[in-house]
Amino acid sequence: MGRMYRVLGFWTLMIGLMSLAGDMIPMALIFFAQSVMFVILGYLKLSERTYIILFWAYMVIAFSGFTYWSVFKLTVV
Repeated sequence: MGRMYRVLGFWTLMIGLMSLAGDMIPMALIFFAQSVMFVILGYLKLSERTYIILFWAYMVIAFSGFTYWSVFKLTVV
């Protein structure tokens, strides 16, 4: 299961590099931080249940933040 977190770290790194190339600096920094977090979690050798709970917590926080930003911060033209 830890290997999957390293794969997530790789893909978030790729998204961060693409957003850096597209001059979206804040997005790139967010994805670089996620990459570091995923790679570190991938090498911790936690139990499968812990990995699943951490992933669900990550998804709840990410989707809550995305929904908050979309509803309250994004300006609609």
